[in-house]
Amino acid sequence: MSTSSFTTLVPILQLAIGPVILISGVGLLLLTLTNRFGRMVDRSRLLARELSSHVGMPQSGGLHSQIDILHRRAGILRFSILCGATTVLMVAVLILVLFLSALLRWEAGWLIIGLFCFSQLALIGSMVAFIRDMNLSLDAFRLEINR
Repeated sequence: MSTSSFTTLVPILQLAIGPVILISGVGLLLLTLTNRFGRMVDRSRLLARELSSHVGMPQSGGLHSQIDILHRRAGILRFSILCGATTVLMVAVLILVLFLSALLRWEAGWLIIGLFCFSQLALIGSMVAFIRDMNLSLDAFRLEINR
């Protein structure tokens, strides 16, 4: 590797460190979200089995309400996971564009800014959906303890 290409590569690697750290952090967030999703699905299956044994009984109304909340949570968590995965995808494309623009001596400033802003909007969407899921989980908990 020549000295000039090495000196050109180092600043690009330095620029890519921030997005790589973002990918790592969002990956941990996705792990948390998919674990919550899995637990929520398991809980839904448990309540559905319990509901089938309590058909026509007064407890079935509360079980229906809990299952409805879990169904809404599933959609919200799916959206949150989708936004988190979109964040990772956009950041990976951003890193690729950084390297290609350096390699091809291409001015991609606006594209880089756009990719970064889009990734941050997706991350914000993921966090808003996560907060909504947390609030719904408290609603389901209230139904559980009132049962």
